[in-house]
Amino acid sequence: MLVAAILGSAMSFIDSTAVNVSLPVLQRELHTTPGQTQWVIEGYALFLSALILLGGALGDLYGRRLVFGIGIALFAAASLACALAPNVGWLIAARCAQGVGGALSTPGSLSLISAAYSGEARGRAIGLWSGFSALTSAAGPIIGGWLTQSFSWRYVFVINLPIAAIVLLILFLHVPESRDDTAVRRIDVGGATLATLGLGLTVYGLIDMNAGRFSPSAVAAVVIGLAVLGAFVLFERRVPDPMMRCDLFAVRNFSVSNVYTFFLYAALGGSLYFVPFVLINVHHYTPTAAGAALLPFIVSMVAASRWSGGLVGRVGPRLPLLFGAILAGLGFAAYAVPGSGGSYWTTFFPAATILGLGGALFVAPLTTTVMNSVPVEHAGVASGINNAVARTAGLIGVTLLGVVVTAASDYLYGFRGAMLGAALLAFAAAAIAAKGFAGGRRRDTHDEVVFRAGA
Repeated sequence: MLVAAILGSAMSFIDSTAVNVSLPVLQRELHTTPGQTQWVIEGYALFLSALILLGGALGDLYGRRLVFGIGIALFAAASLACALAPNVGWLIAARCAQGVGGALSTPGSLSLISAAYSGEARGRAIGLWSGFSALTSAAGPIIGGWLTQSFSWRYVFVINLPIAAIVLLILFLHVPESRDDTAVRRIDVGGATLATLGLGLTVYGLIDMNAGRFSPSAVAAVVIGLAVLGAFVLFERRVPDPMMRCDLFAVRNFSVSNVYTFFLYAALGGSLYFVPFVLINVHHYTPTAAGAALLPFIVSMVAASRWSGGLVGRVGPRLPLLFGAILAGLGFAAYAVPGSGGSYWTTFFPAATILGLGGALFVAPLTTTVMNSVPVEHAGVASGINNAVARTAGLIGVTLLGVVVTAASDYLYGFRGAMLGAALLAFAAAAIAAKGFAGGRRRDTHDEVVFRAGA
């Protein structure tokens, strides 16, 4: 079971980091516009962000093994369609299908572990899962760069097929079915529809603006999309069985954590999308070298994450989240410094290392803060909401910072502007941490009382 959960997650983690490195080559071979290239990433992120909470609910209701297996099979089939794509329209449609598969499988991996293990064994299993997740994320850019350079960008998607076959074989031969007998019997189709429509319209309008066209239709799409997202929040507050429990936001640390998450992950997801483009197109790195250029960022996070995970219990959430966001902002700013020349060790290596140290201070402590902020029986829902917020933030971040990149006459100047924009978002997250979180280790019992009263 643990092998199936780890390999199933690895597909998503490798795909999310490997595809970015292949985008500059993919753009040249398929003759895509910058907006179409963004949709290769955004199509996947859109459906994953909008449907990931629904995927978790479906697993609890109909069986975690069943829904996880369906998600893996759909992800693999969509990966094959991506590899065979004759044009960018086909590729974008297949990436959207991948997002649906990811939304079904991503929540299922941890749900299977939680159902199969208890006590200290569960902690060790989750720790092992987290370690391999970090490893596959680190390997993703190098694998993607090497496959793109040595064979073709299409092999970045082909690699998912043998992994999926192994997962499905293990899953249906050795993993027992499990479900939540107390789960609600009604699926929040209305909420999922509103979330997808609202995010889709907003992203469509912003990507249209990326082409330099602040047309009435693009502005209208953004306005209508934001209005639909507002309607989604109102709908979730009134529907009997929502996929997003709004009462959790009565807890101060939970609500502040999610606002912090949105700002920081919008900066992280939005900025790192453009790094391979400037490395390959401006600095003439090979795809493999461009993938390896991100290693200091990921290795720094992995190396320090175990130590930083215990900081919240020792000093509270404010200090690690504050300094993590500040370091991340400095890392983004450092990316804006290099010109069109210079050695990697004096240009992008310092930036990637500083950003990685910042990530080490905020990634694990942020997860711990979210988990500690609500009663234990709602930890899974809280984690799902925070995961959805992080992925939605990355989705919006790419389009917002893309407007900055395309507005500049030179790509290098546009990239610098996007990185400075990411730095401002990170510093805004630091301000939220400084004002929003209480200092020290004391659990906010007032928030607990507010939540219990609201529930």
